[in-house]
Formats: sequence, structure tokens, C-alpha cells
Amino acid sequence: MVNFAFKGGLSLRGPIRRRTVVGKVSRQGALVLSPGKRGWYAPLIVAVASIFLSVVAVGQQSDPAAAPPAESILASFLASFENALAEAIAKAEGSVVAIARVPRRRANESTVLEFRPDPFGRRLAPFIPSSPSDPDYVPSEYGAGVIVDRAGRILTAYHVLGEDSDQYDYFVTVADRRTLPATPLAADPRSDLAVLQVPADNLQPIQLGDAKSLQKGHFVIALGNPFAIARDGQASASWGIVANLQRKAPPRFPSSESGGKPTLHHFGTLIQTDAKLNWGTSGGALINLKGEMVGLLTALPAVAGYEQAAGYAYPVDDMFRRALEALLQGREVEYGFLGVSPINLTPEETLRGGLGARVDRIVPGTPAEFCGLRPGDVVVSINGTPVYDADSLVLEVGRLPVESRVRIEFVRDGRTRQIEAVLTKYPVRGKKIITTPPPTWRGVRVDYASVALDSETGLTLLSPIREGGVLVTEVARNSAAWQAGLRPGMLVLRVESQAVTTPRQFFELVANKSREVKLAVRDRPGGSLSELRVPPP
Repeated sequence: MVNFAFKGGLSLRGPIRRRTVVGKVSRQGALVLSPGKRGWYAPLIVAVASIFLSVVAVGQQSDPAAAPPAESILASFLASFENALAEAIAKAEGSVVAIARVPRRRANESTVLEFRPDPFGRRLAPFIPSSPSDPDYVPSEYGAGVIVDRAGRILTAYHVLGEDSDQYDYFVTVADRRTLPATPLAADPRSDLAVLQVPADNLQPIQLGDAKSLQKGHFVIALGNPFAIARDGQASASWGIVANLQRKAPPRFPSSESGGKPTLHHFGTLIQTDAKLNWGTSGGALINLKGEMVGLLTALPAVAGYEQAAGYAYPVDDMFRRALEALLQGREVEYGFLGVSPINLTPEETLRGGLGARVDRIVPGTPAEFCGLRPGDVVVSINGTPVYDADSLVLEVGRLPVESRVRIEFVRDGRTRQIEAVLTKYPVRGKKIITTPPPTWRGVRVDYASVALDSETGLTLLSPIREGGVLVTEVARNSAAWQAGLRPGMLVLRVESQAVTTPRQFFELVANKSREVKLAVRDRPGGSLSELRVPPP
């Protein structure tokens, strides 16, 4: 209950979730508001009410006859704010879905059965098997998702799919309570984003906002499926404010990624909100008061190993939109790679006000080597954006697409210098789901040479490849390329007599060639050079 009492006989009462808030204001403008001990958002109501009542008190002091009653202004404000929340939720909730992740049954595995009484207390004979289409089915593994187009494509968090998507079946329940089977269309471990496809059309896509406009203190609403409570497709809502921006996800241990940071969000992208987020909200929507999605919810903990969610969301920014566009097409999401191993400045340098990231190591054959960076250089900005530490350098480069031209400002021997570099491709770790693979030519598929770094091929660039080249990643058996001797792991350096450094260049050079094509190749990075002749198919 809210009870605002004023000297002079003014009062206002209203329910606020078992919470008592008592306020008093004098005709001279003095205001006292005191909350009780229960209810998490009453202090916010108190603060907002304080501002409005203070304004009203000043107005009554200057012109008591003309000033409207204090309780009518406060009641009007609270009603308007309540309506704004309800309208934003109503606009977006039809685009938020519940996701059930069901482990596939293995051979000779017993069927999972449930015992349930009927509404009249009688035993049903004898048992009922669990099924995601059953309205009473409660999944043990669950999350949320967001409809991003009318053709049945659902955006969610990559980790909602589980460690191995081949071991699960997925079911999506939409707002009209239909439960639909879903298949992964594409998934990217570095952005922690994935897209599912369901057999439906005419769905209500969510409207995307812009997280760059967010500031601390902005009101936001979280829509998700906490504890599978919203498993019938009716999204659960909580609200709060933007508590912080550009937060870092806690490191994951054990992790194959250096430092336990497998995603870009570990380097400082996250929105933090005090809206209540529980397990199952991952993949849900963080919306503003316009009903626009400004973030994709994740139930990451604040500290690794703790179960309490910190209240994070992945921001809807340029990087998010670029990743989403690729995933909607079933393609791989590509990230820029400079080729430096950065470290933080020493504590002594930091205490002297130093900012930046020191280059500890240059990866041979990468843009960092080609542009002239050296170990010991301190990078202070990328494209004019300040670099504060090693994490911010990784983040600023990783936000950019492959083949981006970047301006690097760095300090060497006490002097500030600038150089430019063209980024290559970052070798993303983890399982990617790609249903629209890159094109092939005569049975061969190529990629940037940098993906050989600790990639799934097991190759490593042990020596500089200053002549460039593209990496052969796949060769179809019995194809023209296979017959010519091309194999995965080889580097193609030249097409005929022209050097090649990117897949785009490779396909431009081989396009419209109907005859035999000569390729200069190395059998491995740093290996011997040979010439192969690829016949027409």
C-alpha cells in the first residue's frame, strides 16, 4: 500500500506489492517519504514521487489557488508510467517465445514416463509419456527466443542450444500457444547468437532498437521464460533500469580459449540491468519503453561458478546487427583479426595515468606484421576510439568485419605514430552451425590463411607467409580439384601468375575460366612450393 499524507488534508493511497510508503509535504515545500521493508521497486516510486511532489509543493507555494491538487498530479503520473510499461510489453511480448531443449533418446534408452492424476483425483492408466506438445509438459532444459522475421526465424543465445546441438531436439512455443519443432539455421559461438527455424509464417517480428542510445538510469523491461514459467508462450516480464554499460562477462573455466574468454562479450559489451533475470531468461528480449528490443537477455552470472544471474543483455548495436544478418542467411559470422597478442600496461604505468595496450607478440603473416607494428608498441586508439587496456583492443578490432581498413594510433619510443592495416579473419573457436556454406570452385573451398591458427584443421602458422595466400579448407572427393592434387590444409598463393590473399580475390581470378587453371600452392604453411593444374569439371 502507498499512503502519501500531506499537511492540509491531501492524501493518496494505492497498492504497491505489500509495501507501505508514507510521505508528508508541508505548504512550505518540505517533503518526507519513508518506505517500509518489503517490495523491491517501492524505493523507485518513492524517488519519483519525491520529485513530483516537490514540484507541486513549489507550485502551491507560488500560487496556491492555481496549482492543481498534489494527489491528482501524482496519480496521473503513476498511471501514465504504468500505461507506458503495459503498452511496451503488449507491443513486444507477442514476439518472445519459449524454447524447450529436449535430449534425443539413445538406442536402448528407456522411455521417460510421468504419473499424473486427472482433474477428479482418479489415477490415469497407467502412465503418460512426456511430450513437448503436451500442455502439462515441463522441460528440464529451457530458454527463450525472439521472433526476428515473419517467416519463422527465431533469434536466441548460442548457449541455449547446449554443448552439442546434434544431441538435442528443439521446440518453440509462440504467443498463440502453438508448439512447433525447430531446427538450428545458424549459430556463432563468438557472438553467442543463434537462429532457429520453425515451420510457420505470419509471425510477429520484434522491432529492433539501438543500444547506443541507452544511458544509465533508462527504464527497460525484460521479457523471457524464467524457470520455464512462460513455457506456454506467454512471456514473463520484469522491469528496472539500465544499471551499467559495456560490462565484461565472467571468464569461463575450463575453456579452450586463452584466458577463458570465448566470446566478444568477455571483453566488455554487456548491458547490465537491475530487472530481475532468472534462469530461462537467456534469449529473451530487453526492451525500452517504446517496445523496441535494445538487448538480448543472457542469464550469465556476475562471477564464474555462481548461480545468481547478474542481469546482462547483449546490446543491439552494429556488431549485433551484422551478426544477425549473417545468421539469418545461414552464413558464418566473420570477425576482423589484426594479429597481435596484447597485454595490459604495468601497474606503475597505470598509476602514472597511462592508457593503452602493449603489443606483446606479433603473429607471423598477419596484418600486424605487414603494417609494421612491433612488440613493445603501445596501442592507444583504433579508428579514433580510445584503447584503455588489452581487452578493449581485442574488442575494438573484433567488432569490425573482415577486410576493414583500420587506423591504429600507437606510442613507440615516447612518440605517437599512426599506421593503417587491413584486417584478416579471426579464427573463431567452438562449434559453428552454417547451413549456407561459402561457394566452391571445381570442388575446392578456400578461406583466409589466418583461420589455420589453432583452428579445427589443427594447423598453425609457424613461419611468416609474406606472399599471402588462401587456405584450402575442403575438397570434394573425385572433383576436378581433388584429381589435381589439392587437399585441405594447402595454401594457394597464386592463380596463374597473379598473387591471391583473400577468398574474394581467388574467386574473382578463377571466375569464367573454362580451361585448365594453374595454381601455385604450398602443401602446408611454410612448406614447399609446387604448381598444380586444375582441369575443367
